[in-house]
Amino acid sequence: MPTQSDMTTQLNTGVLDSLQHQVAVFARRAEQTRLGGVGQVRNSMDRAAYLLLNRLDQEGPMGVKALAGGMGIDSSTVTRQVAPLVDSGMVKRTSHPEDGRAVVLQLSPRGKARLEEVRSSRRELMAQVTAGWTEDERDVFCDLLTRFNGALSAAHNTLVQDPSSPLPQTTHNAVPQAAPAS
Repeated sequence: MPTQSDMTTQLNTGVLDSLQHQVAVFARRAEQTRLGGVGQVRNSMDRAAYLLLNRLDQEGPMGVKALAGGMGIDSSTVTRQVAPLVDSGMVKRTSHPEDGRAVVLQLSPRGKARLEEVRSSRRELMAQVTAGWTEDERDVFCDLLTRFNGALSAAHNTLVQDPSSPLPQTTHNAVPQAAPAS
């Protein structure tokens, strides 16, 4: 079975060098703009709050452990990050309907409205940044970025469990090719 080192040498190191450089530049640009959107809403919600509110909106009320597990972070981090959201009224803490001792976190109407305001601003930023792209190019980029994020998440989870174990191999999923710009 080939080792990680063998597989890296079999791949085009020029492309891998370019990829790691572009990821580093992307991380810098994302932090500089915080991909916060445009207008008055720009940079008005930090990444942790956005991801927590987004998860609660998409998946509904849930406990701290479920929220942490779904986001790939520990419960103490979720507890710390959700506290200001509760204090500001964007998240409601309620008792679990079947086990009154357990806490359930739920997006409040205020949180839902605020999240939609930020999403709208971020959608506008993405539209402006990709204004010269075709719809197919946006779709392909989104598919590949989603796949890349999934692979990074799997690698992170593997390394957290056992830093010496080989990283999981992602399989090639058919990703539609962008149509040439006309």
